[in-house]
Amino acid sequence: MVIEAVAVMFIGLAGGIAVGSGLVAFLTVLGIAPRMTQLTKTHQSIRAYEGAIILGAQAGVWASFTPFSFMLPSIFLIPIGLACGMFVGMLAAALTEVLNVFPLLAKRIGVTEKIVILMMAIVFGKIAGSLIQWLFL
Repeated sequence: MVIEAVAVMFIGLAGGIAVGSGLVAFLTVLGIAPRMTQLTKTHQSIRAYEGAIILGAQAGVWASFTPFSFMLPSIFLIPIGLACGMFVGMLAAALTEVLNVFPLLAKRIGVTEKIVILMMAIVFGKIAGSLIQWLFL
C-alpha cells in the first residue's frame, strides 16, 4: 500500500516536471511574451505579460486540483465552449505557422500545390473529431 502511494506520488511529480519543463521551453524558445509586446507595441508592459502567464498557469493548477465549479445555466456553455475552442485552435494554428509545419509537411508528402486542401482536411478532421467526442463520448 505504501509502495503504491509512493509510486503514484513519484509518477505525478515526474509528470508535473515534464509538463512544466515543456511549458517553460515553449515560452522561452518561441519568445511568446516578447513577441506579444512587439506585436501590440507595449514593450513597457512585458512584466505584466509575464505575470499574467504565471498567474494563469497557477490558476489552471489550482482549478485542476480543487473541485470548484460555476453554477451557470447551460446556455452559457455555448459561448464559453466556443471561446475555449477558438483559443486552442488559434494557438495550434499559431504554433504551426511559427514552426512552418504545413509547408514542410506538404513538401514531404509531395502536395505543395494542394496545401489549402491539406489545411482544410486537417480543420474538418478536427471538427469531426471534436463533434464525435462531444456528442457520443
